[in-house]
Amino acid sequence: MKLPLLLSVPHAGLQVPPEAAPYCVLTPRRIEEDGDEGAAEIYDLAPEVEAYRTTEIARCIVDLNRGHDDRRPDGVVKTHTCLEAPVYGRFPPREVVDALLSRYHLPYHRELTRLARPPVRCGIDCHTMLAKGPPIGPGPGLERPWVCLSNGEGTCPQPWVEALQRCFREVWDGPVQVNDPFKGGFITRRHASEMPWIQLEISRAPFATNRQKRQGVLEALQGFCSEVFPAVVSGQ
Repeated sequence: MKLPLLLSVPHAGLQVPPEAAPYCVLTPRRIEEDGDEGAAEIYDLAPEVEAYRTTEIARCIVDLNRGHDDRRPDGVVKTHTCLEAPVYGRFPPREVVDALLSRYHLPYHRELTRLARPPVRCGIDCHTMLAKGPPIGPGPGLERPWVCLSNGEGTCPQPWVEALQRCFREVWDGPVQVNDPFKGGFITRRHASEMPWIQLEISRAPFATNRQKRQGVLEALQGFCSEVFPAVVSGQ
């Protein structure tokens, strides 16, 4: 039986869409560094869950975990990467920005809304994080836990996030924290009115291979669903 979850993987993409390509000056490596390295492999779990959504568009071009109107340097269409590399030689004109949002940002969120229905019971917004905080933070230069779970602003019941924390601690003998260093992002806050959401961040530190991290995530999610949704998982 599939797990009653919707997995969102918004930062695994590496593509620069044609609208932004004439302006972007990032190398492929810079694009990869700004995204969630390893996420495509770690969260390759579509057959295991009821619903799954990802994108091929790079985070540095359209950040799906930012609000549509977030126009900060690290906002929805960025001027600089998280490592402070300029994204563009010349920032795209307004019509290009509007096209990026209408073609890539809005459809992603419409699809999350559409998928938020039974048999799905909870959304998991899936990310990887640098082992140490980048210059723009939070916590620049500080060591991060192996796992960070976030339900800031009440995006899911506290017992649920604590159950998932226990499940990850059973899988890995490393630090698993709640709302530290992240409290959750736009996706979890935006869609929490539709169903409960948890943000999941796995460190890119080499405590395991990406394949092993995938297996660990799957085992933790299986344990979580067995504890929180026992009737659904048992098929009753």
